[in-house]
Amino acid sequence: MEKTEIQELEQEARKVREDIIDEVYYAKSGHPGGSLSITDILTVLYFKEMNINPENPNWEERDRFVLSKGHCSPALYSCLANRGFFPVEDLKTFRDIHSYLQGHPDKNKVPGVDMTTGSLGQGLSVANGMAIAGKMDKKGYRVYCVLGDGEIEEGQIWEAAMAANKYKLDNLCVIVDNNNLQIDGTIEEVMSSYPIDEKFRSFGFQVININGHDIEEIIKAFEVARNVKGKPTCIIAKTIKGKGVAFMENQAGWHGKAPNEEQYKQAIEELRGE
Repeated sequence: MEKTEIQELEQEARKVREDIIDEVYYAKSGHPGGSLSITDILTVLYFKEMNINPENPNWEERDRFVLSKGHCSPALYSCLANRGFFPVEDLKTFRDIHSYLQGHPDKNKVPGVDMTTGSLGQGLSVANGMAIAGKMDKKGYRVYCVLGDGEIEEGQIWEAAMAANKYKLDNLCVIVDNNNLQIDGTIEEVMSSYPIDEKFRSFGFQVININGHDIEEIIKAFEVARNVKGKPTCIIAKTIKGKGVAFMENQAGWHGKAPNEEQYKQAIEELRGE
């Protein structure tokens, strides 16, 4: 793996973080904390891992992506825009009543979005369906699904996990964004899902634990997942909520809040290294 490639991905991730802050600031609402924690993962997916074509968003052979924690759409929108699915300047219309870039992604309106999400707990079931369809149709595409660690408190996630194992969905890769915070506090305080890795392992998944902000670790985890046969893979990514903006990091209060003008300027200056 070339050092320059990792550096380029790190630079792209910084750009995505700037976009996230822009989107939420101009909308005066949104979810920056969890968007910033999944930025490195989505950057690797969209700029290296996934086989996609911005000129043909509905290409049948493309890899599929389901952002089950749909409220973190600012990160997804930035990746899609910077990959060429729609104009980057449209990001500043985020959450405007007349914009196609609503608070939760809509597959009928946003090019490159494979599934409309927002109701937590349902994304893995949809990803299962995509993976099963791929096997039935003898397609080579892979399906990626990002879950929140608070989201996996939803019972439907574990029903879907059972199904993924039953149908031996080795074309499915689940990523859990383990930033340890949800809207009401820490995972332990609300409804502990720990140990996450052992739970998914007991459901028949190949489990990989990584630092969700280490680009090289993320790349290697996806490489391992591609070579797993006969069962689905779950990558447990240890992350920091609000990663990249010091005053947002590890603060549950930034789950769903927009920065004011002073905070916006501080965040952008920090992300640009100024």
